Amino acid sequence: MTKEKLHPTNHTQQIEEDLKELVLHNDDVNTFDYVIETLIEVCDHNLEQAEQCALITHYRGRCVVKSGSETELKPPYTEMTNRKLTVTIK
Repeated sequence: MTKEKLHPTNHTQQIEEDLKELVLHNDDVNTFDYVIETLIEVCDHNLEQAEQCALITHYRGRCVVKSGSETELKPPYTEMTNRKLTVTIK
């Protein structure tokens, strides 16, 4: 009788598949200062990181501002939406 080798699931691959991204989209309503302030307060960015994300969002139309599980991203998503920023989780 031969035994079939079972391959354990790749835990790292599963973690990577579970990771989502919080994406900030450009709008013509909010100021740079407001977006930067929100990124610092909600996403725990430092000033330089928040400024860079604001500029990338302005020029490219969107920027990934945080990554993690959907459960981790829901609170910042909700808060940024409450602050009238356009964000999505992908």
